[in-house]
Amino acid sequence: MKRIYFLFAALLLVLMAAAVVGQKTNLSPKEERREQREKRRADRLAAYEKMMDSLVLSHNFQFNPQTMQQQPAGPMRNILNPEFEVGIWGSTADICLPYIKGYTPPYMVGIINCTVPSLENFLTEQTAEGWMVSFTTSLFTGSNYTFLFEIYSRTGGATLTIKNPWYSDVQYTGTISQLY
Repeated sequence: MKRIYFLFAALLLVLMAAAVVGQKTNLSPKEERREQREKRRADRLAAYEKMMDSLVLSHNFQFNPQTMQQQPAGPMRNILNPEFEVGIWGSTADICLPYIKGYTPPYMVGIINCTVPSLENFLTEQTAEGWMVSFTTSLFTGSNYTFLFEIYSRTGGATLTIKNPWYSDVQYTGTISQLY
C-alpha cells in the first residue's frame, strides 16, 4: 500500500514538472525573445542607475550643460559649446560656465572659468529620484556662490542652480557623466 502511495506521489510530481516545462515551451519564439529583450533592458537600466549612484557618491563626476535660464522667467538659452562643464572630484571643482550677471536689464553674459581647490559646506543627499549635491564657494570674489545639483539617477539628467545674493539665480539643465 505504501508503494502505491509512493508511486502515485512520484507520478503526480512528474506530471507537475512536465506541466511547468510544457508551459515554458508553449511560448512562441517571438514572445520568448520579447521576454529576453525586456530582461536585458531592465538589467541595463539597473546597471546605469547603479553607475550614476556610484559616480555621485565618489564625488567624481562632470556636469555637461545643455541649456541655461535666468530665474525666475528669463529666456531659455541653448549651450552648444562642448567646452562648458563643471567637474567635481573630491573637494575640488573645475568650473567653466556661462553666467548671467547684472542688477537690472540689460543683463550681461559672462564666463565663470576657475578651479576651486576647496568647497565649503559640501553636502550629498539622496532623494526619491536621485541625489542633491550642494556646495558654496566664493569663486575668488567678495561674495558667495551656492551650487545646487539635482541629479536624476535613472535618466542621467541634472539641473544645476547657481545662487548669488547679488544676482538672480541661473539654472542649467544637462547631463551627468564620468569625469575623465
